[in-house]
Amino acid sequence: MIIDPRFNQLAAGLTGFSTELKPGERVLIDAFDVPDAMVIALVRATRARGAFPYVQLHRARVTRELALGAEEGQYAPLAKVELARMEKMDAYIALRGSDNIFEASDVPSAKVQLVSRLMKPVLDHRVGKTKWVVLRWPSAAMAQQAAMSTEAFEDFYFKVCTLDYGRMIPGMDALAALMKKTDRVHLKGPGTDLHFSIKGIGAQPCGGLRNIPDGEVFSCPVKDSVEGVIQYNAPTVYLGASFDNIRLVFKQGKIVEATSSNTKRLNEILDSDAGARYIGEFALGFNPHILEPMRDILFDEKIAGSFHFTPGQAYEGVGNGNKSQVHWDMVCIQRPEYGGGEVWFDGKIVRKDGLFVPKSLHKLNPEYLLGKG
Repeated sequence: MIIDPRFNQLAAGLTGFSTELKPGERVLIDAFDVPDAMVIALVRATRARGAFPYVQLHRARVTRELALGAEEGQYAPLAKVELARMEKMDAYIALRGSDNIFEASDVPSAKVQLVSRLMKPVLDHRVGKTKWVVLRWPSAAMAQQAAMSTEAFEDFYFKVCTLDYGRMIPGMDALAALMKKTDRVHLKGPGTDLHFSIKGIGAQPCGGLRNIPDGEVFSCPVKDSVEGVIQYNAPTVYLGASFDNIRLVFKQGKIVEATSSNTKRLNEILDSDAGARYIGEFALGFNPHILEPMRDILFDEKIAGSFHFTPGQAYEGVGNGNKSQVHWDMVCIQRPEYGGGEVWFDGKIVRKDGLFVPKSLHKLNPEYLLGKG
């Protein structure tokens, strides 16, 4: 089979830089509505490194049909089988493509929550015990979301996904070091005045090892420390439903008020379990190629000049212990064309209107990351 050279370049990065596959390691390639040629490129790249590829293929319409009739007796045994397989894997590569991001929008919330709850141990093992990387796959639907032609979007996609992520390392390390020393965080912007602590939590740089595209450093609030209000300005899709203008009010760490263009569904999700109304992640995004939201969180959470503040499950190692079946990255963009905004650490400004202020962090600004400074 003749394979697009861009597929081979991406496969080499995923099996090399992202997961660093070693001889004899086992990797599960999880492909959701992805061209066979890309899956084959990954299989070949895996074998070239002496590792063993395993492949699972998914189709969105089939997955939706199964979820519509989901029962405990059906998914509980499936979860055990999937967990047993994941426990045999050293690495996990997922490519997620679909012509319709709203394919699961009519699956009842109760069914979605049932599947999420039962499959959560599989997710937890994959995140905590394997080398993993997850990325979307370009489609005409994604191009439409981004308001671009299909060809232009494909060019954009491969440019973003094959970025020299090594160039991010000095700036990411400096930001992570600063966050590790920080106690109080203050976020300011239109409709946003939020205070919380990240003292003792730590910070994790993300530069092409777990998500592609990448470009963020994340931490997590002390669970009961969040106070104030946040107004997100990026649209979001979660569990097949679309949301705009999400506004959350916090008291003692808990979301006590939540409104959006879809307030009823928003609150249904936040009522999934006790942890869904607490925050499990705080992150600053800085990918210089990603500037506009496109309702795809793997892209939107990396938008240059953005932050995301995430209700639900916290990551182990850099977390506050919050547990939930929900992990919903909600994004706010602070560049001037989106109203601006500021990030303060312990009374000192760190980022203003999307650009990092301290000299030690200038290498995270677009001018440097794009090789212009």
